[in-house]
Formats: sequence, structure tokens, C-alpha cells
Amino acid sequence: MGIAAWREQLRKGEISARELTDHHLARIAAVDGTVHAYLEVTAERARADADRIDAARSAGDALPPLAGIPLAIKDNLCTKGIATTCSSRMLETFVPPYESTVTERLWQAGAVLLGKTNLDEFAMGSSTETSAFGPSRNPWNPERVPGGSSGGSAAAVAAGECIASLGSDTGGSIRQPAAFCGVVGFKPTYGRVSRWGLVAFASSLDQVGPFSASVADSAELLQVIAGEDPRDSTCLKAPVPDYRAALERPVKGLRVGLIRECFEQEGLDPTVKAAVLAAATQLEALGCELVEVSCPRFNTGIATYYVIAPSEASANLARYDGVKYGYRAADAGSLADMTARSRSEGFGDEVKRRILIGTYALSAGYVDAYYKKAQQVRTLIRRDFDAAFSSVDLLLTPTTPTTAFAFGAHSEDPLAMYLADLLTIPANLAGLPAISLPCGFDPQGLPIGLQLIGNVLAEEQVLQLAHHYEQAAQVMAQRPEAELAV
Repeated sequence: MGIAAWREQLRKGEISARELTDHHLARIAAVDGTVHAYLEVTAERARADADRIDAARSAGDALPPLAGIPLAIKDNLCTKGIATTCSSRMLETFVPPYESTVTERLWQAGAVLLGKTNLDEFAMGSSTETSAFGPSRNPWNPERVPGGSSGGSAAAVAAGECIASLGSDTGGSIRQPAAFCGVVGFKPTYGRVSRWGLVAFASSLDQVGPFSASVADSAELLQVIAGEDPRDSTCLKAPVPDYRAALERPVKGLRVGLIRECFEQEGLDPTVKAAVLAAATQLEALGCELVEVSCPRFNTGIATYYVIAPSEASANLARYDGVKYGYRAADAGSLADMTARSRSEGFGDEVKRRILIGTYALSAGYVDAYYKKAQQVRTLIRRDFDAAFSSVDLLLTPTTPTTAFAFGAHSEDPLAMYLADLLTIPANLAGLPAISLPCGFDPQGLPIGLQLIGNVLAEEQVLQLAHHYEQAAQVMAQRPEAELAV
């Protein structure tokens, strides 16, 4: 059931918030030993949250929109009094003294916190294999990765360990794991959702968004977390529309662009391509007009991203020096030695690799050749999108070139791992809203993801079209007999 149905049952007293919470805590106890979606399960806090909702309902109080809904939060969003580790030894003991804006809004809306989910260290990765606390596993096949960096959040929803969750998306870290795990993952327009309290990776690219089992549930969460935040100077002041009402608007007449460069991409699995094109045909049957469009620099996004994102990470992660908080190396002979050893021992290999890349790209004599040039290409990518949106309403691509790959398949080849985000990165560079939702299965029974990209602040249209496709296609009702392994 979705959030709206649970809300109605809770309102009528057909189920209590405590019962709903205990059900999900029992599910976590049953399967998370295999899935490892959670780094910390906050059972005591969850039951206390649920009991407060039940007491309010018994007293006849009006309940907020997410009252009693059990959620999981990616462990790079600060939660007051609850460890926020970013899956890194560097922050293993860090307990924030403040709450992030998005989680604060969730608790004000009555949501119940089940716990904090696993991720690639500091959100740097595409498989959750770089987590210092061990990888999460794909509920469809535990021998496959759940994607990353928000792999724990996606796996928790797919395995039924929460109703919905939050993740962050810097280059595809919501949409890629959503595709691998067969759930819905939504990245809003840059600035639509506050980043205050999100531990920074790349500040001009990071965005918080929801994972859910349905498009309607993503709209429910976005309705709560979106909107202006004076604590985040990059947060937009635009009014927040009614995303839930937008779902039922007719889609007949919408022009949907198929980006030529995506479907001609070397390395695109033929099964993935066929499933996404079949989904496009389904949209045509719903009354949409399909139009082939070109974004000539779409495939240069990955090279652009891997200059800009590491450069911003190099600057953002400079604060972790072993002095104020975080990991500190013992028995250092000097401040310089302590700082060097703390960073060397506290960060994992992938984080150190990206810091080195970024520091090099920003160094004297190279900043114009690399960082400045990458920003110029970023502008051209955005212009390609602008040109495409002059003739269509939304864009359609596969979310990922392949379905979920096996553990270790790319661990010795960082470039191959980076290519997992080939189709998701351009939307981050342009700051556009984008969603991934299931559109089929490969011969091994693994989910395939469809990506829809909208223009700036066109979340309503993205959710609208995704919802209509979801309702018409009923992909999850047609899943193979070999369902979730867990």
C-alpha cells in the first residue's frame, strides 16, 4: 500500500502507528542481516515517534500528512543526536548537534524515523561497495550491487524495510540505485529542496530526494521537503505547487523527446534499450507524442562531471583535518603529521582518489585547462537541454546502461564504475529534475529503469507522466516469478 492508503487506515484507527512501525522493525530484523541497508536502526526512537502519533489521534488532534509513516534516511543527512557517518571512518563517531532541514520537515509532518541507511563513503561511488562499514546488497539478488551512492536507501524500500526513504543525488545517486533495485527515485530541480544539513560532496550538484515504491509516494515526500529555506542560500524561493494533485492531470498531447545520443550509446545493453523503447511506445498509447531530439554534448557529461565534482569535493572535504571533529590519528608528532595521518587513515581509497583528482584540477597552472574548461562544457550541456525543451515537454532515456552488476565487477576499474552514471549525470550538471521508475526486467529477473527528465521546476510534469506510465504499465505486477530474493 502507498502512503495515502496507510494514512487513511491510520486516521480510521484500522491500524496504529505503533503496529505499522513494529511491522517494519520486524522486517528489518528478518532481512537486514542479508541486505545491510541500515547502518543504525533507531528502534526506540521509532516506537516513541509512533506512540506520540497514536496519542495525538486518540486525543482527536488533526494529524499531519506523514503521521505514522516509517521512513529511512541516508546517513549523510544530519540527524540531531543520532550518528551521521557518511559511511566513513572519518565520521564514525560524529553525532550532529542539529537537524537537517529536510529531516526536520519530515518529523514536523509526523514521519517516523526507522534508522540511517548505508551509502558509498561520502556519497562517492555507484555500488555502495566503498562504504567503510560493508556493502549493501540488492534485494532482487544479493550477489548484485544495489547501486550507489544511495544504495542502502534504495535497498531498504525494495526489501520492504521502510515505506519510503531519502537519498541524495550528485551524479545519479538516487536514480541509478532506484533502477537497480526496482523502485522509484526522484531528483528534484537543484535548489527546490534545501541542502542545509546534507554533508557536502559537490555543492553545485548535490540534491536531496525520495525513494518510494510508487510515484505517488515520491510526490507525497516531495510535497513535505520542498520549498524555500533561508539557511540555504542556493534554495529557490519559488512557491511549491500541489504535486499530488498534478498526478492525475491528463498527459495526452505531451511531447516526449527521445535523446538520440542515449540510445546510440556504446555499452547500452540491448535488453535495457528494448525495455525503454517499449515504455516509450506505452507513452505514445497514452496520447503522448514521441519526438527524436539531439543533445550533442550529452555524452561529454561524464568527463565534465569527473572534473567538477572532485574539485568541489577537494574543497569541501578539506575541513576533515582531525582537529575539530571526526577521526584523529593517534601519537602524531606534529600538527602537520596528525592532519596527514588522520586524512590518510580516515578516508577510503575512492574518496582519496577523488580528492587527489580535484586538487590537481584546481592547482595553479591547471585550473584553466581543467576546472574552467569543464564549467564551460557544463554551460554547453545546459544549452543543449534548453534547445531540446524548446520543442518537447520532457525527455526520456534509460536510467542506466545495464542492470545491476555483480559485486567486484568494477572494483579494480574505477572508469568502468564511473560509466554506471553515464546517463544520469547530465541532469545534475544542468540542475534539472529527473525520475527513475521500473519499466521491465532483464532475462535474470533484474529490474530495468526508465528515466524522465523535465525542465527547471517542472517536477509536476515529471511526476504526472511517470505516474500515468506506472499506472498503465503495471510493471511490478508483471515481475518474474523469481521475485525478491529476500
